[in-house]
Amino acid sequence: MSQTPSPSENRPTSFLPEGTRSEQTRGLEREGEQPSAPRKQRLAILLSGRGSNMVALVDSVQMGALRELAEVAVVFSNNPDAPGLATAAALGCQTASLGPAGRKRADYDAAVVQMLREYEPDYLVLAGYMRILSPVLVRAYAGRILNIHPADTHQHQGLHAYEWAFENKLPETKITVHLVDEGLDTGPVLAQRPVDLRGANTLSEVERRGLLVEHELYADTLVRLFRGQISPSTPASCPAAPPDNRQLTTEN
Repeated sequence: MSQTPSPSENRPTSFLPEGTRSEQTRGLEREGEQPSAPRKQRLAILLSGRGSNMVALVDSVQMGALRELAEVAVVFSNNPDAPGLATAAALGCQTASLGPAGRKRADYDAAVVQMLREYEPDYLVLAGYMRILSPVLVRAYAGRILNIHPADTHQHQGLHAYEWAFENKLPETKITVHLVDEGLDTGPVLAQRPVDLRGANTLSEVERRGLLVEHELYADTLVRLFRGQISPSTPASCPAAPPDNRQLTTEN
C-alpha cells in the first residue's frame, strides 16, 4: 500500500446535489450577504497504466473548463508501479495505490473504499482502470462512478473496443461516458461523441483518433454534469470534434 499524505483539513463528506443550499447559506441570504461560491466537486481518478485520460482531466481541473467546478482529491492505482502515478505526482496531485496481492475482488474493493474515504471524493472517475468493480465498490459510490468506453456501449462492451472497430472496418465508432453499475459497461449513458474512422488504415490510427475524442469528451461531460446540464435520463449527444493530427500515446 502506498499513498501520499491525505489532506489535514476537514471537508464535507456528503455530496449536495445542485440546488441544495445549507442553512448557513440561507442565513447569509436573509441577512443580505452574498453566499460563498459552491464547493468544488472532489474527484478520485482511478488508473492502471499511463493515464493519458488522467492527464487531460488534471489539465482541465488546473487550467481549463473544470477549474471552477472540481478538484482532484487523489489519483489512485491498483498497480503501484503504474507510470500514471509518477505523472500525477509531477502534476501536483496526491497519489495512492494498493496492489491486489491475491485478495478476492470484494475484499480488495472493500480495502479500496476504506482508502479512498480518507480523501473524501464526491466522484470516482475511471481513467484506464483495468479492473471490473465489485458490488462493494459500486454500492459505496452508487451513481457517482464514471467510466469512459471507446465504443457505443449498446454495441460493444468490455476490452479491445478499438480492435473491434478496426477489425469490423467501421466507418465510425463512438466514445461513451457512462455511470458505472454492477454490470460490464451497462450503466446509464451520460454522453457520446462519434469518431470518424474513414481512412484509418491501421489500428494505431484508430486509437489515435479515438483518444483525441476521449480526452475532450471526459472533461466536457464532467462540466455539463456539475452544471446540471445533463443527467442519465437526458444524456448529451455531443458533436464530432474537428480533425486533429496531434500525436498521442495509445494508452488511456
